[in-house]
Amino acid sequence: MLRTHTCGELTINDAGKEVTLSGWVFRSRDQGGMIFIDLRDRYGVTQLVFLNPAKAVDSGQSSAVSQKLYDDVKTLGREFVIKATGKVQKRSKSNPNLSTGEIEILVESLELLNASKTPPFTLEDETDGGDELRMKYRYLDLRRDVVKNNLLNRHKVAQAIREYLDGQGFADVETPFLIKSTPEGARDFVVPSRVNQGEFYALPQSPQTFKQLLMVAGFDRYYQIVRCFRDEDLRADRQPEFTQIDCEMAFVEQEDVLNMFEGMVKHAFKKVRNIEFGAFPRMTFADALKYYGNDKPDTRFEILLHEITDVAKGKNFNVIDGAEYVGAIAVPGASEYTRKQTDELTEFVKRSQIGAKGLIYVKYAVDGTLKSSVDKFYTPEDLKKWADAAEAKPGDLILVVAGDLTTSRRALSELRLELGNRLGLRDKNVYKPLWVLDFPLLEADKDTGGWVATHHPFTSWKKEDEHYFETDPGKIRANAYDLVINGVELSSGSIRIHDRSKQEKMFSTIGLSKENYEKKFAFILNAFEYGAPPHGGIAFGFDRFCSICVANEDYIREFIAFPKNNAGRDIMMDTPSTLSDEQLKELGLKVEIPK
Repeated sequence: MLRTHTCGELTINDAGKEVTLSGWVFRSRDQGGMIFIDLRDRYGVTQLVFLNPAKAVDSGQSSAVSQKLYDDVKTLGREFVIKATGKVQKRSKSNPNLSTGEIEILVESLELLNASKTPPFTLEDETDGGDELRMKYRYLDLRRDVVKNNLLNRHKVAQAIREYLDGQGFADVETPFLIKSTPEGARDFVVPSRVNQGEFYALPQSPQTFKQLLMVAGFDRYYQIVRCFRDEDLRADRQPEFTQIDCEMAFVEQEDVLNMFEGMVKHAFKKVRNIEFGAFPRMTFADALKYYGNDKPDTRFEILLHEITDVAKGKNFNVIDGAEYVGAIAVPGASEYTRKQTDELTEFVKRSQIGAKGLIYVKYAVDGTLKSSVDKFYTPEDLKKWADAAEAKPGDLILVVAGDLTTSRRALSELRLELGNRLGLRDKNVYKPLWVLDFPLLEADKDTGGWVATHHPFTSWKKEDEHYFETDPGKIRANAYDLVINGVELSSGSIRIHDRSKQEKMFSTIGLSKENYEKKFAFILNAFEYGAPPHGGIAFGFDRFCSICVANEDYIREFIAFPKNNAGRDIMMDTPSTLSDEQLKELGLKVEIPK
């Protein structure tokens, strides 16, 4: 063995022992009479001490190293890999920031295992490397404590998840990666077949149909921490390949699924962060849009959307009189905002990503007076009605957006979150979980005018809403549910269709012909004719789960060992890349790159 101990385990109880440590040179300090080296490995940092033999003799100390070894130590650079043997001794001054801070190793012998180039960025928690540089040298970035600990905590989350699900009788079953392309959701990544030229596999966007087939097969409770693939545009919380906690249960109703996986989340947070939750609140999709403007509400702060359309219209102000929806939020204690601050908020909602045409403000002063940007059209009595409808109090700033329903709600939602950041209301130390229920089963396709599945086409619907298939499919509520924490969607699930005729009805409603859906989904339709039990499940984005559980951040890249950049490229491996002509020929492919 190249070591007897790791760099994170020795304590004062080991004083006097002869030990061998191996690791990387993290820091080096030459004090003249001695050299200190902080040796680092995955487990921690231990201080090595090398006595200067010449000065040791002059001072009457016994030196454990030769002059040559001492001189060699001076040549060690950052990230050199070394093996050191010596005795554990008490430090003259302890370091409370290290688990090994009470001891050091008085080195007797040293072996250089490998030299290192100077790293292109500092391997400290606060590094001077930008994202692209760090990703190019990701194997170095992973040596930094902050990134290393993210990955180790990811492992702890996975352990807690498996512990809980194993204890609840779930079986871990692997499903295929090379499957049939059924591009009704995001775009598939496709894989050409060499043996069957001209035909392609797809990489799974999720194991959805396989886990349903496992329920038909009688496995009753299934889970898998599985890789999934989606060829879609990227952002901070999205990668082309990602990991999912995929789960399914047979003979259950919605309440059974919610209780089971609420328990799983509680178990993981308790195990990894020692955070305990009470019962998770529940909110309908309709109320989430009404009061928060989106279907993943951040409920850490109570700035709510209020519709004031009825009290605002009828004063000959075209911006409002011609609007489908007029909404307001009351910002606590912000009535003294300056013109510059309100102008900044106006520009914020007018950004192309949000799309509002403008912002109206009403300052509700502490003394009860009201002054607005629309005083020309509205009296103080009118504005008081606005304030009452927005549930504003003296000292608040009322912000109003008018326009079409979808854009206005989105603008107020984004404005609410922006103000939450500015006012310090989105506390990273606070966790607010929430179940969002009763999603619409279908939504209108703006391009075709038809209907598409809001979640996926295997989701069942409320029995009492079935008549809407014939009159207004947009009113049908799904047996679907999302788990949201602090405004981040962690999971999505539903009770599934388990009857062939109902599944065919769903396919027909979203515009698939009988020939089309039988070609794509005959395997699961046929399975439903062989005693398919009622079943339902859920899938958690595992990378996102880790980022929220460990750091309360919606930035998953730091919790993935080797992530892609925002263009979907692996900078370290320089991929995606082209194939040789020989490879293309073998696959029966010809690729022409557009000029």
